[in-house]
Amino acid sequence: MKNCLTSILLLALILIAFTKTTAQDVSFKLGINLCGAEFGFQNLPGSINKDYVYPSESDIEYFAKKGFKVIALPFRWERIQHELNGELDYNELSEIKSFLVKCSRYNIHATLTMQNFATYSTSNRVLALGTSKLNFNDFKDVWKKIAAALSNYNVYGYDIMNEPRNIFGRKWFKAAQHAIDGIREVDNNAYIIIDGENSSFSYDWKYDNNKLRKLNDPADKIVFDAHCYFDYNHSGSYDGKFVRKISPTMGVEKVKPFIDWLKKYNKKGIIGEFGVPGNDKKWLEVMDNFLAYIYQNGISANYWAAGAWWNDYPLSIHPQNGYDKPQMAILEKYLR
Repeated sequence: MKNCLTSILLLALILIAFTKTTAQDVSFKLGINLCGAEFGFQNLPGSINKDYVYPSESDIEYFAKKGFKVIALPFRWERIQHELNGELDYNELSEIKSFLVKCSRYNIHATLTMQNFATYSTSNRVLALGTSKLNFNDFKDVWKKIAAALSNYNVYGYDIMNEPRNIFGRKWFKAAQHAIDGIREVDNNAYIIIDGENSSFSYDWKYDNNKLRKLNDPADKIVFDAHCYFDYNHSGSYDGKFVRKISPTMGVEKVKPFIDWLKKYNKKGIIGEFGVPGNDKKWLEVMDNFLAYIYQNGISANYWAAGAWWNDYPLSIHPQNGYDKPQMAILEKYLR
């Protein structure tokens, strides 16, 4: 009888855990930020294949064969729209459409990330979102035009702004709501991905971004995007400071507050960026434990980063000379 009661209790706990993890309504997917189209920000709009580059089909094929389910493509606002409220650039739009077609060919979910940090650069100044020179309607305009132009393509999600910075109070909330409204005027299918203030840091999410839970999407497809790097200042630089303080569970500790917030308010969420250098087994262990934890909680994540132009960037998992990077051995455990 004791064994029977124990079994019933165990089953009940499993069912409770299952209910919590599936409340996200987004199954676990491991993705990759495939960079290059946002490079060359010192020269905007710049020249393709000189200042910046789009992923090749072989890049997409490599990650698809590894088992990645999502590819996030960072891009620059100034390249897709050379003038605020102007028409979208035909050539840039064609490159994005070509990327989407290639992803569909390999059954990859494609997301698009505006990599502008809540700014827009002109020839002589950097404009800040939420000011008279770069207002909320400018932001709505570009996202409505992008969503309309890509309405016949298989876009999994629009990440409306990567790591919005120096935009405080309710300004980011208002900007995000304008973008949501613009997208939903032409597209009710794609997810809308919302990063948080303060570099979207997962540990401080409930303090910096609690108000975002009140954003309104008539399609109910908002996904909140927190970033989680494991170094001392969560910058992803891994510059060697406090290396002796590496704990195997520090990744879990840094992401848990965000996951707790999602559960509390029954919201969908992802970890849009995480990554470690491949030359230190301690960091690889931290990432392994982190991945096990988010997997158990049904939270998807996109590794940062890959792309043919990263060269010796320590976090890159782009293959070199036909060889996988050390981080890939850990990632493949969860890709399977």
